[in-house]
Amino acid sequence: MNQARPYVTIIIPVYNEEAILHAAVVDLVDCLKRFDWSYELILAENGSTDRTVAIATELSERFPQLRLLGIEAPNYGKALRRGILAAVGEYVFCDEIDLCDTEFYERAMQILAADQADFVVGSKLLAEAEDKRPLVRHVGSLVITGLLRAALGFRGTDTHGLKAFRRSRLVDIANRCVVDKDLFASEFVIRAEREGIRIREIPVTIRETRPPSITLFRRVPNVLMNLGRLIVAIRFRGDREPEQLEE
Repeated sequence: MNQARPYVTIIIPVYNEEAILHAAVVDLVDCLKRFDWSYELILAENGSTDRTVAIATELSERFPQLRLLGIEAPNYGKALRRGILAAVGEYVFCDEIDLCDTEFYERAMQILAADQADFVVGSKLLAEAEDKRPLVRHVGSLVITGLLRAALGFRGTDTHGLKAFRRSRLVDIANRCVVDKDLFASEFVIRAEREGIRIREIPVTIRETRPPSITLFRRVPNVLMNLGRLIVAIRFRGDREPEQLEE
């Protein structure tokens, strides 16, 4: 394996995570020692107002495999997209700082390396999955999936959360996405599905280790607005709107 170029890129968007960031990254780096592949870890910071940037900078000085990317405003989708476009690994994992699920990495890599799929989505809504978050968040995920199915013909069960994919097959799709914030991840999965990318869902277990940095109810207006844009983009335009998400 060429050690100059990491085999895997791990992308984790972060926003106001000073309470858990240091411990989560240190634990993740420790857990990754059991794998025999090289990796880079991208923290895609977006608009934090606490010590998240300072802590991430300290961690990047301690761990040379860590890169810190940043945008000025809170925007999960834009941060995730920027991380995907900046990734250099052959395979890309998208994770959450309160999950850091290396068991998902292992299961997903087995599928990708065996060429059984090009895109693995960790679903918290499959029958075998365990969603241990508060009921209102579980119901919210069900509602969003139902809307995506009804409006855009989505055939899967989940779009938001853990993902792993072969970068060469998905990076252009990420670059064509037109919405950001919470629905970038949904558009990314739906576009991949509509373009015939081989997608495999696997069940995951998730639990809330800390309250969300942005509450569910504050997200609703942006989700509805971006859902409307997504319907127009996919149903009527079919491709990205020029200059829509340029950095």
